[in-house]
Amino acid sequence: MAIILRLDRVMADRKVSLNEVAEKVGISNVNLSNIKTGKVSAIRFSTLNSICKTLKCQPGDILEYEED
Repeated sequence: MAIILRLDRVMADRKVSLNEVAEKVGISNVNLSNIKTGKVSAIRFSTLNSICKTLKCQPGDILEYEED
């Protein structure tokens, strides 16, 4: 599977910090960091929803499919 997380890019575009997003989303800095760096194999829709709401973006801005 080649789903790539682009959360780092979206956060950089919006000039927001990891701590700020984690606090607004309601997850720990460690968990958000793992999502940001792609070290997760799954993400809850509720978490994705909160991230998108906080960053005012679409899921497709964060998730990208790349063929193997």
